[in-house]
Amino acid sequence: MSAIITDQLRILNAKNFVSAVTSSANSYYSFVGLPNATNYDINWDFNPPSPRDSFEQENDYWDTMIALKKIKASDVNQVIRKITWSSGTIYDMYRHDISRVNTSNPSGATSLYSADYYVINSDFRVYICLQNGTDPENPGGRPSLDEPTFTDLEPKAAGDSGDGYIWKYLYTIKPSEIIKFDTINFMPVPKNWETSSEFAAIRNNAAFPNNQLKIITITNRGVGLGTANRTYTNVPIKGDGTGAKATIVINNDSKVESINVSIGGSGYTYGTVDLEGGNVPTGEVTPTFDVIIPPKGGHGADIYRELGAYNVLVFSRIENDIENPDFITGNKIARVGLVENPQAYDSNSLLDLDKASAVYALKLTGVGYSSASFTANSRITQTISTGSTAVGRVISYDQNTGVLKYWQDKSFVGFNTDGSQKSNPEYGLNLNRFTAQVGTGGTTFIGDTGLYIDTQFTDSTTIINSRTYKLGQPFIGGVANPEVKKYSGNIIYVDNRPSITRSQNQKEDIKVILQF
Repeated sequence: MSAIITDQLRILNAKNFVSAVTSSANSYYSFVGLPNATNYDINWDFNPPSPRDSFEQENDYWDTMIALKKIKASDVNQVIRKITWSSGTIYDMYRHDISRVNTSNPSGATSLYSADYYVINSDFRVYICLQNGTDPENPGGRPSLDEPTFTDLEPKAAGDSGDGYIWKYLYTIKPSEIIKFDTINFMPVPKNWETSSEFAAIRNNAAFPNNQLKIITITNRGVGLGTANRTYTNVPIKGDGTGAKATIVINNDSKVESINVSIGGSGYTYGTVDLEGGNVPTGEVTPTFDVIIPPKGGHGADIYRELGAYNVLVFSRIENDIENPDFITGNKIARVGLVENPQAYDSNSLLDLDKASAVYALKLTGVGYSSASFTANSRITQTISTGSTAVGRVISYDQNTGVLKYWQDKSFVGFNTDGSQKSNPEYGLNLNRFTAQVGTGGTTFIGDTGLYIDTQFTDSTTIINSRTYKLGQPFIGGVANPEVKKYSGNIIYVDNRPSITRSQNQKEDIKVILQF
C-alpha cells in the first residue's frame, strides 16, 4: 500500500507552531550554552558533532545551558525559500500539475514548492511567475530580462523587452521583517494574510471571481488555420468552471501567434480551449493549449499555500544588558537551541521572564575579591562537610560584584563526558551543590583561592562605591539558583556550533529555521 504525507500538512504544522508560540498559554525560549565545548571534544571548534536526540542528551543540554531569551509573538514567522530575481535567469512558472511524472521547466522540479516560480526583487517585493515565455519554440521558457517592480493587482509583463514573462505582485517585505526574518536562503511571508486589512485588496482581487483563469500556454501552433492574420475573440474555455473566454491571434502563416485570457471566469479545476465553440478553424494540424489552473481561491488568496510556507524562522537577539547580566561575557558559547514551556525555578508555573539565567552563582567576598581571577572553564571546589565535596566549572567571574557563575554535570561524579562510567571517580557519585549551609568539617571557602561565600548577602543587587549593580538573579546567603527549573519543558531544537567568544560590546542575532 502506498501513502504520502502532503505538503499541506507541513504548512499546517508550520501555522500551528507559529500559533503555539504566539499563544499566551505557552512560553517559548531560545537558549545559549556549552561554555566548555573543547572539554567535550578537543576538535569541537573545527568539527562540532551532530546533536543527539535522546532523553540522556536532553539532560546534558540543560546542565550546560547558560541563559534563555523569551520568544515573543513578533519573533516568529513562516518563511519560504529565497529566490532573488536576476536578469538572464530562466525561471519556472506556476503550474498546478507539477509532479514526478510531469516535471517543471526548466528546473526539472518534481513538485511546485521545489520549483523556482516566484522571486523577490531588489526592493523586497515578491512576485509569482505566471508565464515564463513558454511556447512551442521555447518549451523550457526564456531568460527573464525585465525586473518586476510594479504593485498593480492584475498580472502583467514587467517591461518592454518582450521576454514573454507575466508576473503577479503578491506583497512587499517590511524593513522590520527584513531585519528579523530575511536570510541568505529564506525570506518571510506576511503574518495573518487571511484576515489583515493590509492585504485585503490582493485577496479580493483573487476572490472576484473565484479561481479566475489567468494563463493559457501554446503547446502546438497548428497548421493551416484558415484566414491568416485574424483574431478570434470570446473563444470559450470548457471545463468544470464557467464564464472563461480567450482571444486567439492567427499569424501570417495561419498558425496560432498568441492566446490570452480575456475573461477569467470562475470555479475551474480543469479546462480546455473550445476551438469549435469559438469558430476557430482546426486546420491541417489542430493547435493545442495548456490551461493553467490557479491555486484554490485564486492567486493571492492563500499566500502560505501558494508559496509553500512550511518553514518557520525563530529570531532572538542576545545583547549584553547591565540591567540583567544573564548572558555571560569573557567566555564562550558553542550551543544554541529552543525550549518549549520551561518552568520557573522551584515552581510549576511557566517561566515568564524576558531573560533568565540557567546557571548557579555564588557571591564571593574576602581580601582581594575585586582583583581575583578565575580562568574560564577551570574547576572550583568547596568542602561542604567531611568527605563531601562540591565541584563545578567556572563560567564567568565579575570582579566588580564578586559574582562567580558555574555549571555542573555528571562528568564530575562518576561519568565521562561521553556518558561512560568512571572506574574511580575523584569526588564520589553525588553531585553536591555549593552551599552556605555547610556541615561538620565543611567550609564556605572556594578551594584555595582565599575567597569564600558571602553568607550575609541576600539580594539581587549590590551597591559598590555608590553604584548599584544588578546581578540578574536573586541571592540568598550568597548563593543563587537558576531562574528556570532545570529539565522542565521540552527542548525542541539544538545546534552545536564552533565556539563564539562573547565580549561586553557584542550582540548576536540567532535565527533558527524549523523545517516542517
